[in-house]
Amino acid sequence: MLGVEQIECVAGRGIRGDRFFDYKVDYKGQITFFALADLDALRRELNLPQAEPKATRRNVLVADADLPSLIGKQFEVQGVRFAGIEESKPCHWMDSALGPGAEEWLRGRGGLRCRILTDGILKREG
Repeated sequence: MLGVEQIECVAGRGIRGDRFFDYKVDYKGQITFFALADLDALRRELNLPQAEPKATRRNVLVADADLPSLIGKQFEVQGVRFAGIEESKPCHWMDSALGPGAEEWLRGRGGLRCRILTDGILKREG
């Protein structure tokens, strides 16, 4: 995983350059979002201050977003439209990447898998 300044979202295809770009027709996980507040809480509650955002293996980290409320809804970020499809479920790899107990802790807070509805660029803020 790499931190980048911007990503190109391509409607129905994914993120240009991502391993899942053009993976399958109508793929549910063309882009995944993860809430920074959940990463902060995981670090604090599991005493894992070393847990890195890139270890979540999510494409975009966001602040101030109730991601579960976007399942089944369309929404827009920086002018790009998305359809919230389902929770991005954590797997056993999270315990290795983030720290012991991360997989269990992330259930229900694993992020949001989406389809990309319009082309556009997302840029890092802050």
